[in-house]
Amino acid sequence: MAWTTHSVFNQPSPLSNSNLFTGDSALCEAVVREGAGWDREWLASVGLQLGSAESLELGRLANAQPPELLRYDARGERLDEVRFHPAWHLLMQGVCASRLHNLSWQPDVQGSAMVARAARFILHAQVEAGSLCPVTMTHAAIPLLQTHLPAPYADWHDRLLSDRYDAHHLPGSQKRGLLIGMGMTEKQGGTDVLSNTTRAEPPDTRSPGEPWRITGHKWFFSVPQSDAHLILAQTAAGLSCFFLPRLLPDGTRNAIRLERLKDKLGNRANASAEVEFQDAFGWLLGEEGDGVRLILKMGGMTRFDCALGSHGQMRRALAIALHHAGQRQVMGKSLSDQPLMRAVLAQQALQLEGQTALLLRLARAWSTPASAHERLYARLFTPAAKFVICKAGMPFVAEAMEVLGGIGYCEESELPRLYREMPVNSIWEGSGNVMCLDVLRVLGRHAEVLSMLQDEFDAVKGSNRHFDRCWRQLRLQLGNLREEQARQVSDMLIRLASAAVLLKAAEPPLADSWCARYLSSRPAQALSDDLNARLLQRATAA
Repeated sequence: MAWTTHSVFNQPSPLSNSNLFTGDSALCEAVVREGAGWDREWLASVGLQLGSAESLELGRLANAQPPELLRYDARGERLDEVRFHPAWHLLMQGVCASRLHNLSWQPDVQGSAMVARAARFILHAQVEAGSLCPVTMTHAAIPLLQTHLPAPYADWHDRLLSDRYDAHHLPGSQKRGLLIGMGMTEKQGGTDVLSNTTRAEPPDTRSPGEPWRITGHKWFFSVPQSDAHLILAQTAAGLSCFFLPRLLPDGTRNAIRLERLKDKLGNRANASAEVEFQDAFGWLLGEEGDGVRLILKMGGMTRFDCALGSHGQMRRALAIALHHAGQRQVMGKSLSDQPLMRAVLAQQALQLEGQTALLLRLARAWSTPASAHERLYARLFTPAAKFVICKAGMPFVAEAMEVLGGIGYCEESELPRLYREMPVNSIWEGSGNVMCLDVLRVLGRHAEVLSMLQDEFDAVKGSNRHFDRCWRQLRLQLGNLREEQARQVSDMLIRLASAAVLLKAAEPPLADSWCARYLSSRPAQALSDDLNARLLQRATAA
């Protein structure tokens, strides 16, 4: 006898087949405002592709089937290879086709390439975050390698600028595209790289083209399948930077031993390894003892990517919550029409409006290094943005999860994976305290920094009383900063910088409401009904 216990109704369908770019008004406007309007067609195309059910399934599969370490083959020969699910390779083809690893360094790309890349990065982060780790390190390493690439690897230049993803286990000279990883952290030191014990012994001839011998370990060796890694090792002159290829020019394996893959809370699609170097061959980059300076130059770019990635995932969490609330009925009304729920969703949309405006403005600063003002802007606001935005991601996704209720807590939803991903960007490339101490170091150049901030903030002085009051208070603080104030000051800098962009460019009700919410001594607890509707409309644009 055919029978059923119930009919399924009032269960929203999952969010798929949407355009991640055109559906985000704040991002569309910021791309044009910051000088990358020439990339809108590409962004709309890739936004449609990334929002498809097929792309989202690739992200799920790559995390459900994490990479596997293959230390030995069937004969007992050492392999030290990592096997990935096919979904990972398809995702990597996508991020490389979008040139997230090298768009900024293309000789024929128009100005504001970093702005276009930032927008592309935000879109890809909404599908799968682990696949961004290989490209963010490669992107940061390319400027250094363009100047210091060792002679035996001179033919890597064009391959580093390729849009091809090539996972074959071949020497770099035989591949169509290349990726670079990094290995800095050791067990005893973590952030304190000066305590590294890995050592490098020079060649007998001390010839620039000859490799050194590297012995030691790395506690976190990001993307072990990369074609080469940049690492730090001690020499007689101090901590130095070395180029370690996975395969040597003759095709033999370098003596990089993969001990295990990390069992991480999130970021599970991406492989992170513990390694040991047993007289591995490495080529010195730059001068002996100059390793920390070279690595820090790359660190700013990877920290910026951490903020972009967290923002992209927050944007995805809000999109899921909005999609659900628009379909779910409660007490005869759509959930999105319930006043309290509309207020919660609108506040989240307002938060992302400020983040989007700031991040694309920061990308423009990275795009114009010839300007002393822009260089200092990027130097100050990058660590501050990483601290504030990456820290904000965890409660933001948890709030979105509450919108869905129990089904948002279950693995069929994207939200548990987004929630597990969030902490990594707060930790990787320097945790919160490290970022805030870096902000204090920049602020130590008092006159130079104050001049830059005055140029930025005085341009909107008089536009909003909350902004004016906070800027006056911060100016007074800058003259006598203490270390324990670093977090509060970093947070206020980001609030003011976000407000400055919105006051210049956004609709006045939106900018004023942002200032009332994030700069007032008595933050507004509710937005007007009209602004709630406007914010939700902008967050779900066609």
